[in-house]
Amino acid sequence: MEVKDSNGTTLAEGDSVKLIKDLKVKGSSLTLKRGTVVKNIRLTDDVEEIEGKVEKSVIVLKTMFLQKM
Repeated sequence: MEVKDSNGTTLAEGDSVKLIKDLKVKGSSLTLKRGTVVKNIRLTDDVEEIEGKVEKSVIVLKTMFLQKM
C-alpha cells in the first residue's frame, strides 16, 4: 500500500506534512489554516487518509490536501 500526497510524493510513517488549503474540522469550531505543519504522521488502512496531531488533538486528514515537507 503506497500513500501519496497531493503532488504524488510517497508518504511514510513519521513524515512531516503541511496543509495546502484551509480546512474546517467536522464536529468542532476548529479551522486549520493553509501552511499548518503536521509532524510525525501515522498511516491508516485507507490510502487516502493519514492521522496527525494538531493542536493537541489527533485528527484524520485527507492526503489530497497535504504536501510533504
